[in-house]
Amino acid sequence: MNAMNILNQLMGQASSSVQSSGIDVKSLLGGGALGLMVGSKRGRKIGGTALKYGAVAGVGALALKAYQNYQSQASTAGMQQPEAGRLSEGRPLEQLQGQDQERRGLEILQAMIMAARADGHVDSNERAMLTAEIEKLGPDDEMHNWIQQQFDAPLDATTLARSADSPQASREIYLVSVAMIDKQNPMERAWLDQLAQALQLQPPLAAELERQVQGG
Repeated sequence: MNAMNILNQLMGQASSSVQSSGIDVKSLLGGGALGLMVGSKRGRKIGGTALKYGAVAGVGALALKAYQNYQSQASTAGMQQPEAGRLSEGRPLEQLQGQDQERRGLEILQAMIMAARADGHVDSNERAMLTAEIEKLGPDDEMHNWIQQQFDAPLDATTLARSADSPQASREIYLVSVAMIDKQNPMERAWLDQLAQALQLQPPLAAELERQVQGG
């Protein structure tokens, strides 16, 4: 299966909507896959949608920028820096190739689907709509089965966090999750908090990732 084919098309949808002056997800994407993921299935309007879509379109670069800002702030505050030479920080999604890129793409797609489910309101009809929209992007049978597994799996932040192949992947998973949800919704906010803990993100780093989604 080709996760990056699907993710690239979703990122393309996001990028093309960034210049829109509207904030209604349904009007921006016509109820497409990304629109459904961030809430058009409930007719919800989300402020700052262009910023959220920009975060999806540039997830790797923004996650790296957030980490660099966090390091700079930690240094200024005299906080202990991560030990040099520990686990590789990993490269941004946009710099990966081949199997490494495919694996990261699956991680991010999984995070997007989990975030879409975080409010507990994805019923069978909405699930069918979202699956159909994703399948319009061209998944094969293997991808179809994988997507169904993501809907059937327990909403488990720890399991999602285990899929991260590097600290950079963890940051990208969190950033794209922030972009997918409405933080004013208590259930979605709780999901973000659980995910940040499972990914072992320091609170200042999680906050910086959220700021990047909100436009810095």
